[in-house]
Amino acid sequence: TMPLLPCLRKKKLPMPLGRSVFQKHNPPVEQNYQALLEMCLKSKCLFTDENFPAHISSIGTGALLKRLPPKLQWKRPHDLHSTPVFYAANRKQLDLCQGLVGNCWFLAALEALTFHQDILAAVVPQNQSFDRKYAGIFHFRFWHFGKWVDVVVDDLLPVNEAGELVFVSSVYKNVFWGALLEKAYAKLYGSYEDLQIGRVSEALVDFTGGVNVTIKLAAAPPDLWDIMTRATYSRSLMGCQTHLGTTKVLKNGLVAGHAYTVIGIRKVTCRYGPENLVRLRNPWGKIEWKGDWSDSSYKWELLSPKEKILLRKKKEDGEFWMSLQDFKVHFVDLIICKLTPDLMSQEDGKKWMYSLKSGRWVKGSTAGGSRGFRSDTFWMNPQYCLKVLPAEDSRKSLGSCKVLVSLIQKHSSKHRNRTHHHFIGFSLYKVQSNFQESNKKLPPAFFTRHQPVNNHQLFVDEREVSLDFQLEPGVYVIVPCTLEPHQESEFILRVFSRKHVLWCSAAKFSGVLMIFSYTLKEIVDRYEGKIWEDFFAKHFEQVMFSSISQNPEINAVQLQRILNNVSWRNFQSFHLRFSLDACQGILALLDLNATGTLSIQEFRVLWKRLLFYLEVFQKRDTSRSGRLDLVELHAAVQETGISLSNEVCNLMAIRYGSPDLQISFESFVCFMLRVEIMGEAFRNLTQDGKGIYLRESE
Repeated sequence: TMPLLPCLRKKKLPMPLGRSVFQKHNPPVEQNYQALLEMCLKSKCLFTDENFPAHISSIGTGALLKRLPPKLQWKRPHDLHSTPVFYAANRKQLDLCQGLVGNCWFLAALEALTFHQDILAAVVPQNQSFDRKYAGIFHFRFWHFGKWVDVVVDDLLPVNEAGELVFVSSVYKNVFWGALLEKAYAKLYGSYEDLQIGRVSEALVDFTGGVNVTIKLAAAPPDLWDIMTRATYSRSLMGCQTHLGTTKVLKNGLVAGHAYTVIGIRKVTCRYGPENLVRLRNPWGKIEWKGDWSDSSYKWELLSPKEKILLRKKKEDGEFWMSLQDFKVHFVDLIICKLTPDLMSQEDGKKWMYSLKSGRWVKGSTAGGSRGFRSDTFWMNPQYCLKVLPAEDSRKSLGSCKVLVSLIQKHSSKHRNRTHHHFIGFSLYKVQSNFQESNKKLPPAFFTRHQPVNNHQLFVDEREVSLDFQLEPGVYVIVPCTLEPHQESEFILRVFSRKHVLWCSAAKFSGVLMIFSYTLKEIVDRYEGKIWEDFFAKHFEQVMFSSISQNPEINAVQLQRILNNVSWRNFQSFHLRFSLDACQGILALLDLNATGTLSIQEFRVLWKRLLFYLEVFQKRDTSRSGRLDLVELHAAVQETGISLSNEVCNLMAIRYGSPDLQISFESFVCFMLRVEIMGEAFRNLTQDGKGIYLRESE
C-alpha cells in the first residue's frame, strides 16, 4: 500500500451543522478537444496546455526529480524527428519501451491493448496526426471511475540534452502515440510521478472499463490452461506480475516485482508429447527469461522445423516463451481483464448486462466497517438490492445464473499516490422475495442470524475487488464495506449478469421495469460480432461446451463446410464460396505441427484474421464487385500495414488471381495469410533484418 502523504491545505469552507467533512473524489478537468483544435487552427498557433504545463510540476515533487537528466527540456515531436508519426497501423511498430518512471504496470497493460485494435482505437482516437489538422493538441479516452473521460494534452514532451524521450518511447523513434498517451494518463492522475508503482489490473480497467479476474498462480485452478485459452480467443487482456525480491534482475532473466504482458499462448507438439507454452513481453523491451523455451533453449529442437521457425524468435526484444508450469512457479498473479464476464462460464457470444451504482462510506453514517471488525455497526453500510432473473435464452433458465460483482474505491486526492487504499470487500445475502416490496435496509438483527453467501469474505487494499457467483434466481442484498469502521471513501458497485435489477435499498422504489431499463446496459462482443455467434452456435457448440483439453481438430473438408455456412452479411450481392483447394492451402499454412488438421486454437486465430481481411477487402472493393484489381490490391495490402514491392505484389496476383489478375475474397485470404506467415518466418530467422541462413530442413 502507498503511504498517506499530506495534501496541500486549502481554505476551509463553512460546513452545515451536524455534517462531517467528507473528502469527495476530484474528477479531472474536462476540455473540449474539438473546440480547442479548431481555435488553434483558426489562430494558426500550437496548443499549450495550462492545466498540465510543460513544467517540473507536471513531473512531480519527489524522488523522481533526482533521476531526471541535468538539462531537461520540453520539445514537440517535430523538433525531435523529421517525419514524426502519431500511430503506426502495423502492430509490429507499436512496441514501446519504459522510461524513467517505474510504471511497468501501465506499460504492460498498454502492450496488451495493442493486440486488440478496436479496443485500442477507443482509447487512442486514430484520426490524429502530425500532418493533417496538426495544432500540437491530442486527446485520449480513459474509463475513470464509472464513465469515459476525454483527456486533452499538448505534444510538448520531456527530453534530455540529446533529444531523447525521458519517459515512454517507441522502438521506432519517429512514433509518438505511446509517449503522448502516457502524458495524458499522467495528467489524469496528477503527474508523471503518480504513475510510479501500481498494478496491471488498474490500467487494464482504465483502458477498457472491463472487469478483472485475478488468479493466484500458487493456487491456480486445474483448468488454468482452458481459462487462458478462452481469454486469448475473446476480448480479454492479460497481464502478470513476478515475485518481489532483493535482486532486481534474477539469474533466470526475470525482473523481480515486475509487470509483464501475456501476449499469446500455444500448445506445441514435442517428441515426448504436447507442451503448453505462454508468450510474455517485458515492458522494458529487453531482458528476457533464460530457462526452458527461451530464445536459446535446447527445447526448440524437439519441435517440427516449421513450428520452430514460426514460433521461435532469436531477438533481445523483451519477448519470450516459457512453459505453463514455469509460468505458475515464477509469477504471482495472472490478471485477466474481460469486457464481458463470461470468461469462467464458457458462454462466449451470449449477451450480458451490467448495472453501476455510486455510493460512499461516511464516518458516523454509512462507514460501518466489516462484520468481523465491528458486528454492531455493520448494518450501517450502504445496502443494494439485487434481483437475479433467469435469462430468456438460457437453456438452464431454472438453474443457477452467473453473476459477477465488482467494487471499486475512489481516491479523494487529485494525485493518485497521495491517497492510500482502504481494505475493501462486500457481503452478499439471500433474502425473501417479498423483501423488495418494503425497500428498507436490512436491520441489525438480520446480520446476527444470517450468514452471507460468500462465507469467506475477501478484503484487499487495492482499488478493486471482484467476485463471481453462481446464484439461483431470486432477491439478494449486497453490502459493500471497508474492513474497519469510520473509514471514508466514495465507491462504485458494478454487477454483471445475463439479466438482473439493481437498486439502493434506501431509495424510493418506483417500479422494477423503470429501473431495469434505466440502469442496465447490454454488453456484446463487438469485435467477433454476430457472425461468430450465429455459426459458432451451429457448428462448434458441442466442441466448446466439452473440455478444450480434448483437443478437437478440424480437417480441410470441415473447414470448407464451416466457412461456406457463415452468414457473410456484407457479401449478399454475390456468391461467396471457399473451394476445397483454398481450404487445404489455408490449413497447410496454419497447421504448424503437421497434423493435417487445425485445432480450435488455430481456427480462432484464422477467424480473427478473416474478420480483419474482410474489413480491408470491403473498404478497397470500391465497385462492390467482390473482386480487387491490381491497384485495389496494392491499396488493400498497404491497409493491412504490410509493405510489399510492386514486383512481389504482382507475382502474388499472378499466383492467386484470375487470368485477368482479379482477386476474389477467397484468393485475398490465401494471399494475405501466405504474406503474413512468410514475413513472420523471415523476422524470426533473420539476425540483421537483411537476410537469413537456412539449413536444409528449414
